Amino acid sequence: MCEIDPATGAVDEVSLEALALARSLSEVGGGVSVRAVMVGEVPDREAAAATLGRHGAAEVHHAVGDAVSAFGGAAWAAAVESVLQTTGSVAFLCGGTPRGMEVTAHLAARLGVPMAANVVSFDGLSPLTVRRQVAGGAALEEMRLTARPALFTVAGHAWQPAASGTETAAWVETTPEVPEADLVARVVRSADPVPDESSSLTSATVVVGAGRGVGGPDGFGPVTELAELLGGAVGVTRVVTSLGWRPHHEQVGQTGSRISPDLYVACGISGAIQHWAGCASSKTILAVNTDPEAPMMTRATYAVVGDMHEVVPALTEEIRRRR
Repeated sequence: MCEIDPATGAVDEVSLEALALARSLSEVGGGVSVRAVMVGEVPDREAAAATLGRHGAAEVHHAVGDAVSAFGGAAWAAAVESVLQTTGSVAFLCGGTPRGMEVTAHLAARLGVPMAANVVSFDGLSPLTVRRQVAGGAALEEMRLTARPALFTVAGHAWQPAASGTETAAWVETTPEVPEADLVARVVRSADPVPDESSSLTSATVVVGAGRGVGGPDGFGPVTELAELLGGAVGVTRVVTSLGWRPHHEQVGQTGSRISPDLYVACGISGAIQHWAGCASSKTILAVNTDPEAPMMTRATYAVVGDMHEVVPALTEEIRRRR
């Protein structure tokens, strides 16, 4: 299932990531056709068909009608079930978004099959074996999906979107029959969203993070300076936002944003499981901490044992000197 980014009206990035995994499954399986499912309003169908076609979808099955015009987990699952029955698909996957998780859980209950959440990779098709994040991303669990259709959601940033062609996907519109019982819980009113200030954090190629070790709200000057110097964004731990030192949209972690920058500089961050769940996808991690045994220090690509109040200004000064 592919979703629309409400800010841009285009197919969202996490859907394209899931589509990349679907294409890999198709290639290993001998070129099985990849289809996309969309439910509800699609502002620009031509653009969506072109985007999904470039990323490997042969068809887009678009479920429309009053029953699915507004989001409802059960109603959307009924729409997806109808598409699966029509196409005879052997697997269904989508991005691990709140909507994706809810729809897939409803679908699993309807079909009486298991689902795997937060999948990051697969290994073999007979049976289909996937690895998924558990314990907030601190561990990986291997799961074999023997039932059909196989249902799973894809962890954010686990796969890179990759356009493979120029063909526009065929658009197939359908109006599913949705039982009245599936319409009990649905969105009845929407309000204009508050601007998503966390978008700069999740899309940044460099993030400079700080935890309790910064000492207080006045200690973020050097952290912000380094982030600006590197053209990046500031990220913080949950305790920092809980103390009111920084706004919630800067929080990285299980209950905050999940990031995957090229470089994550973690300053004075111990590296609790909840925070690690949000930054584990970073390409390179540089940790600065006075405790060499802190979890973040042992997991980082590079670790500097020292006081962040000395190391960060020195790092900033050296970067400026070299430039």
